[in-house]
Amino acid sequence: MSTLYDQAMEEMITTIHEWFDEQEKRDDLESVVKRTTLQMGIFNDIVLDYRPGRTTVDSLDLGLDDGWKSKQAGAFTEEQVRNEIGPKLAEVVQVRLDKLANTPLIDYRFTFRGKFPTTEGKLQLTLLEYINEEKRQLLLERIHTYVDKKLEHGTYPTKPLESFFLTSHLLDPKLFPELDAAWTIRQYDRIQELNQGRPDALAEHRGEITRAVTAWAENQFLPQYYDVQSSAYRANEYSLKPGATLESNVETQAGQHLDEPRKQQTPGSQPIDLLLYAAVMILRFEPSYSKPKGLTFLELAKQLGSRRAASMMTEGSGTYAKDDIHVKTELVECKANDVFALMTIHIRKEEPGAYQQALTFITHLLKQGFPKSYKIKLKSGVKQYLPIKGLAKSDTHRFFANALEYPELHPLLEEYARGAIQEFEFYEDTEGEKSCMPGSYATFGLGLVDERYFPLVEYYMGEVDDEHQLIQDKFIAAFVEKQGVTAQSIPALVASLRRATDSLKLKIQPELESEEILELLVRQIQELEHYEAERVLYPIFGKVEKLTTLARKAEGRRKELLLELLQAAGK
Repeated sequence: MSTLYDQAMEEMITTIHEWFDEQEKRDDLESVVKRTTLQMGIFNDIVLDYRPGRTTVDSLDLGLDDGWKSKQAGAFTEEQVRNEIGPKLAEVVQVRLDKLANTPLIDYRFTFRGKFPTTEGKLQLTLLEYINEEKRQLLLERIHTYVDKKLEHGTYPTKPLESFFLTSHLLDPKLFPELDAAWTIRQYDRIQELNQGRPDALAEHRGEITRAVTAWAENQFLPQYYDVQSSAYRANEYSLKPGATLESNVETQAGQHLDEPRKQQTPGSQPIDLLLYAAVMILRFEPSYSKPKGLTFLELAKQLGSRRAASMMTEGSGTYAKDDIHVKTELVECKANDVFALMTIHIRKEEPGAYQQALTFITHLLKQGFPKSYKIKLKSGVKQYLPIKGLAKSDTHRFFANALEYPELHPLLEEYARGAIQEFEFYEDTEGEKSCMPGSYATFGLGLVDERYFPLVEYYMGEVDDEHQLIQDKFIAAFVEKQGVTAQSIPALVASLRRATDSLKLKIQPELESEEILELLVRQIQELEHYEAERVLYPIFGKVEKLTTLARKAEGRRKELLLELLQAAGK
């Protein structure tokens, strides 16, 4: 037994030293931490995964094997690991830390964890938690200086790298043992304010904020009240602990300031408010597939007795002014709830003015940041649908089809579509083969009725996520049937075919018998990469061999043009 023990210890200790030796060889340490004052060191965590003969030490624990059960039990008992093996390994790591603690390699804190197969099953332990108090104090000073100068008194955009560190630091209990939710939320809001007008950078900052508050909710806050079953492959499952509930004074009172714009609100001062903030950030700014997590956070807060969570689920998050989320006139009544990404529209009089007011309501809200992956619940006596087979016959579809009946509203529909179109977003009431990006119905309808909107079709197709959306095929078939293959339609047709799937087949070869039309197609396709050109040609000609055969049989100018198509496809 002693030999096995000695071999195991030697393997684990050797692996630990190899990891530290490898890191000490790095020559970029100073340059990495000099990028921002908010980074004290590169590493704050390592995990030793002991498996006889293939032990690893890594700073990245993906947790992909947490559900793994060894077919062969470990050689050591839990008691041995806890009382003998663990402490000795911790001593080895501590010796290395003593030497490296003040270098850029090690953060102000450092955690050493281990995974071990034991006779009782797999054991995961925290073996060492190290705090460099000097670095911790220096980091706190830097955080407060940054907040004061760059956020509270700053006027310039901030850097995403700074937000990467700051958003997590503010929720680190080792740095801020007493969480001040109101102050923390204020800093997150200020980061967003300073970066308005820079869409890509703003999205990056918001991503860092959302990542930080989500991690805090899942790892710090919710486990206090819920037993959590986690998995790398599915959403967490939460079971309320017996007797778990919020104190009556731990949240903003239900409805307080909910009808006022965010900038006029006084955020709550308790942790539950940060959970609700996380939910709203996910629901407003994350892609469609993340929305269930935001709704889960709200539901969990409601289960804890949060009156504000219950109010948000019926009235919305409180992000928007009351006049923005509820409009009632003689012609129409519109309500919106951003928590459920739902717009309720009641057409009281079937006339252009009603749809104009509803479209204005929707477009204005989207400009305010309302979730683009929304759905419409429509009350109307009219049931129009676009002349395109395969689209979802939803209320959202019906609303836009109804509005398209009024030519005077077409410019407003284009304005709406250009504001709604966004890659990776989908109408909430579509799924599977009928999933479609916001703006689809307006764009499709306009593209079918007027060539003035062909540029809108091109813009739309440039944003389509063709890995998760198929209905563009249905539109392309209807577009060709309605608009034909002309000098005006070819640019929009080619843009559309770049997003087509292999299942689409177009019977337009007769139109391409015209050398003039064929030449226009050639000129459009020659501007594409080879793989894109081949993708455009497939729905028209099928496999390249078929096009090759056509070119071989053709004569004169037509032969030249078909050969140019083959050349454009790299053949």
